[in-house]
Amino acid sequence: MSQFDLTGRRALVTGGARGLGAGAAQALTAAGARVMIADVLKDVGEQTASGLTGGGFVELDVTDDAAWEAAVAHTVAELGGLDVVVNNAGLEVTQLLVDTDPDEQRRMYDVNVVGTMLGIKHGFRAMRPGGAAGNGGTIINIASVAATIAFPAIAGYSGTKSAIDRITRVAAMESGKLGYGVRVNCIYPGLVPTDMGVKLAVETSALGLFENPDAAVAAVVELTPSGRLAEVSDIADAVTFLASDASRFVNGIGLPVDGGMGM
Repeated sequence: MSQFDLTGRRALVTGGARGLGAGAAQALTAAGARVMIADVLKDVGEQTASGLTGGGFVELDVTDDAAWEAAVAHTVAELGGLDVVVNNAGLEVTQLLVDTDPDEQRRMYDVNVVGTMLGIKHGFRAMRPGGAAGNGGTIINIASVAATIAFPAIAGYSGTKSAIDRITRVAAMESGKLGYGVRVNCIYPGLVPTDMGVKLAVETSALGLFENPDAAVAAVVELTPSGRLAEVSDIADAVTFLASDASRFVNGIGLPVDGGMGM
């Protein structure tokens, strides 16, 4: 049996309706896991979930503590347990520092940072000994190459993704010290041409930082030794690796999947 085989595992993927989250959910399913997609986009999320064998959908605002508790309870009840949590849901706000909008920044920090912390909280509570699932597991947080590079107009976003890196490492240590049996890692994806990635190219060019969106993309590619943008499957395969026994001694790390951009 392959060490990447996830047969019998149960996973919850936030922001799984589309983009990287949908790709991760599909890859986990292909490896044998049953996946619950959690998202605020109910119609899109249900449609994505309908294509996953043995999976499902639960509506979740990741900033809502009570909603997290209900979503995890629903996942455990529907799938018969919980072994993997992928904290993927996130927002990206493109703003120059001189144009900082505090309300937009607070909303992004609430989703990206607090949302991830709540995912860890309720993942730990379910998977630790005595929890509703109680068999340990793994938590995978989606950070960004933005945590490791200086790219204009994404100071706030970079800050949130740097925070996710630090939170990941503290969570891994807490889990180990308290005997939870839950590994915690994060991934730094490179720029992927999802809706969020395209939005960044359009908005940075609109600010006059690049001649046009194509020039913004070209600048990213120029910074990337692998010479291309990331693909959804690149990130999804990394999620599958971190969810599997192949990464059984990988804990508390940030895994760059960025083609070398952040080296």
